[in-house]
Amino acid sequence: MGTVYKHELKSAWKSLLVWSICVGGMGFACILLFSGVKESMGGLADSFASMGAFSEAFGMTQLSIATLPGFFASEVGTVHALGGAMFAAVLSTMMLSKEEDGHTGEFLFSLPLARGKIVLAKGGAVVTLVLLFNLVCVGLYLFGIVILGEEMPMKEFFLFQGMQVVLHLEVAAVCYGISAFQKRNKFGIGLGIVLLLYAYDLLARVVPDLEKGQWLSPFSYSNAADILSTGKVKAGAVVFGVAVLAGGFCIAYERYTKRDLAT
Repeated sequence: MGTVYKHELKSAWKSLLVWSICVGGMGFACILLFSGVKESMGGLADSFASMGAFSEAFGMTQLSIATLPGFFASEVGTVHALGGAMFAAVLSTMMLSKEEDGHTGEFLFSLPLARGKIVLAKGGAVVTLVLLFNLVCVGLYLFGIVILGEEMPMKEFFLFQGMQVVLHLEVAAVCYGISAFQKRNKFGIGLGIVLLLYAYDLLARVVPDLEKGQWLSPFSYSNAADILSTGKVKAGAVVFGVAVLAGGFCIAYERYTKRDLAT
């Protein structure tokens, strides 16, 4: 089991490095960019806040974009949420299906390991990689904040990052469950799920008929503007997200241990 876990980490380290540096680097650059646009943003803050549905969707009515928390929420928060979710989706959608797609199942299943242990090892690798991705990104964001020297509410900042971990793990779990049903690598399915969930959250913030169902999207409880402005999270949405997270991994285990696998 440990061998499979280590193999998956070793196989994915380049992907982890590219995604974390790209997403974290973009966030780091945005934070440093704030010092150069701070003065010009001051005159535009009111305009951005009065753009109706657009302002509501991106949280510009909750925080001023002329402040670091507001700029972080609208720029870095969006980049990190989407980038991390896409990384988790691509990684986990292919984690189980790649054995059949790459015709490596014959070797893997010849090892003295039960399928259940293989699913657990691969699932553990997904969780570890998602956590490492967030750790690298948070380190870059904190480095940028220190260099910039601007005020940032750290309690709310870490609460936001914690909810991002839950968001990314929920997406990973859903896609991991889907991976157990697939015989081919179809990471496009995972990316599609991420974009649909993000689009649904945006619509639910501006369409009254969808507002009550906003909790269905994990982007609802991990929104940067909501957390940085209130210091709170939507407990009901988080509980639902954790339930989906657990359900995704359970479905993957149940399905993969019982279905016929092509070699």
